[in-house]
Amino acid sequence: MSRQLINEYRAELDRIRAVSGSRRESVLREAFKDLLKRWARAHDLQFIAEHDILTKQMNRIYVDGALLHGLRVPFGYWEAKDENDDLAQEIEAKFRKGYPKDNIVFTDDVKAVLWQDGAEVMQADMQADDDSLLTLLTRFFAHERKEIADFNKAVKQFAQDLPEILKALRDRIAEKHGSSRDFAGAVAAFLQHARDAINPAVSEDDVREMLIQHILTEDIFAKVFNDPEFHRKNNVAAELYKLENKLFDRGEKATLLRALDPYYAGIASTAALIQSHSEKQGFLKALYEDFYKAYNKKAADRLGVVYTPGEIVRFMIRSADWLCEKHFGKNLIDKGVEILDPATGTGTFIVELLEHFRGNHEKLRHKYKEELHANEVAILPYYVANLNIEATYQAITGQFAEYENLCLVDTLDNVDALGIHAGHQFDLLGALSDENIERIKRQNRRKISVIIGNPPYNANQQNENDNNKNRTYAHIDKRIKDTYIKASTAQKTKLYDMYVRFLRWASDRLGDDGILAFVSNSSFLHKNSFDGVRVILEREFNELWAIDLKGDARSSGEARRKQGGNVFGDQIKVGIAVYVLVKRKGTNGFRLHYDVIGDYVSAEDKTAFLERSLSERRMTTIHPDASHTWLGQATEDTSPMLAMADKRTKTGTGTSRDRAIFKLYSLGISTNRDEWLYGRSESEVAEKAKMLAETYDSVAPRLRTH
Repeated sequence: MSRQLINEYRAELDRIRAVSGSRRESVLREAFKDLLKRWARAHDLQFIAEHDILTKQMNRIYVDGALLHGLRVPFGYWEAKDENDDLAQEIEAKFRKGYPKDNIVFTDDVKAVLWQDGAEVMQADMQADDDSLLTLLTRFFAHERKEIADFNKAVKQFAQDLPEILKALRDRIAEKHGSSRDFAGAVAAFLQHARDAINPAVSEDDVREMLIQHILTEDIFAKVFNDPEFHRKNNVAAELYKLENKLFDRGEKATLLRALDPYYAGIASTAALIQSHSEKQGFLKALYEDFYKAYNKKAADRLGVVYTPGEIVRFMIRSADWLCEKHFGKNLIDKGVEILDPATGTGTFIVELLEHFRGNHEKLRHKYKEELHANEVAILPYYVANLNIEATYQAITGQFAEYENLCLVDTLDNVDALGIHAGHQFDLLGALSDENIERIKRQNRRKISVIIGNPPYNANQQNENDNNKNRTYAHIDKRIKDTYIKASTAQKTKLYDMYVRFLRWASDRLGDDGILAFVSNSSFLHKNSFDGVRVILEREFNELWAIDLKGDARSSGEARRKQGGNVFGDQIKVGIAVYVLVKRKGTNGFRLHYDVIGDYVSAEDKTAFLERSLSERRMTTIHPDASHTWLGQATEDTSPMLAMADKRTKTGTGTSRDRAIFKLYSLGISTNRDEWLYGRSESEVAEKAKMLAETYDSVAPRLRTH
């Protein structure tokens, strides 16, 4: 494959020369850049063009290309020069400026030179049809810094050691809870606050896990951002720190965590390689994902622990900004535009908003302090978001300021004032700290103009034995039933996916004028079971701008191949859409502006597809038909025809015109307990039913759920 890539590179280079007639480096280097990109993908590396580096002399330089690990740690660099330059002199000049020597390739149209670990390793002829360029690039991509090797080894060891560490911490908490009234009382007080602020279903086990996550990650944050005081300064962290102080006797914590010392040391040495602030953020977010999946894979899936590609985030921000100006005469940075990320995760959207606003520091300071809001329900991403957002603001303005608009709260439970289904919310009582409760109250008093983010994607477990279902949300689920489901004519309507819940919540939370921008499952655009969602969106909004990125992995064969890669990677199996909804008071009608990626497109090319924002695209405008079909509309009007089946005919609630061929119909066999009560034979079902009864009887009555 590597030799094939080099052959394709030389063919492309010849085409560029023939078409352009140029031998300038800026023209010819595109072919070699594509070669590096394609080779990098095979090694799970990301190519970044015009990558900036802060040298030891504190000079900022820009290399033509950098290859980064998934953890945003530098792997290697590339610098291109013209054929007419003296390459040896150019290399010497670059090193005087502080260019790295650990793993870098210099090229012109004739020669490639590889430096590794401070010394020249080899040269290769760029034009000759021999193996020298293949050998050079093979050595380049085989390089591994000692710090990275140590870190990868530590990560594997961490996954092996963590279960025993967790058991020891849980045992210690249980022992302390039974022997110390002071600690037990502190846990009870914290639990009550957590039930008020996060959700009523929080248990003592949840508090225990929050405390454990806090303990395990304290050193991580300190080593990545060199901020050992974070856990003491953050208002929620400070409350957990009080619990931690009551838990451990002198020296006990260090003894329990001693097995993780290599992991923390690996983080410290790897983080030391990272110079740019944005790469530190990427490293911390990737580290968080890996940590959470090792710590609790089911919780990671339920919470939607997945990194939103920066290209998607920036596309959504630019598009929301354009539509805000187009419809309301204001930009996102302007005073009076209140922005909320309801499921902020590691703070990616808020960080990118700050970057988007960096051209006007005065407006940025006001927005940061007053009008930029974020919610998170899990303690680990809450910590990461807090660090990322505050560090970004400091990097842009040169001043540290606490981000006072981040709330630890379950957004879907924060509905006390949604009775009017729009505009202001009233106070939600309860929080993990006095400061957090004030933050929630302050947010709820604001009239939100723009809601933007990536809501959790997990809908339901695949297997009844997984024990990984989402909890119910009484208010939001009732709103879904009274709106989306009530308006649906589908016979099997299952609309309690987390992203649908956030869509319902956000639609209610916006004021009379507002913008809602989400990236989520694309089913609502075209699936029959989501017809009710389309009906209500047409009533509540005036415009929908949607980019369909496909990526549905649940089909097979040629249909699956047409879906292409998923922009979120292989861990996400559903099709993805990026969309912006607009509502304007006093405006009637609804229009869908739609664009779709082509077939067979890779995940990387899909992110490139988003380089142009909505204002730069030619969208297809679709007017929904009478059946609220948005995509794949029939060319003939079938409305006069008799329906095969109809909900109103079955229930007898329709008029004489609501008739159908079949009055009775059902789902067929549907136990909702297939793993327990469904089999291929009578004897198999009987055996499963017996096992179910025995299992049920073996559980204490107080633990049974009905």
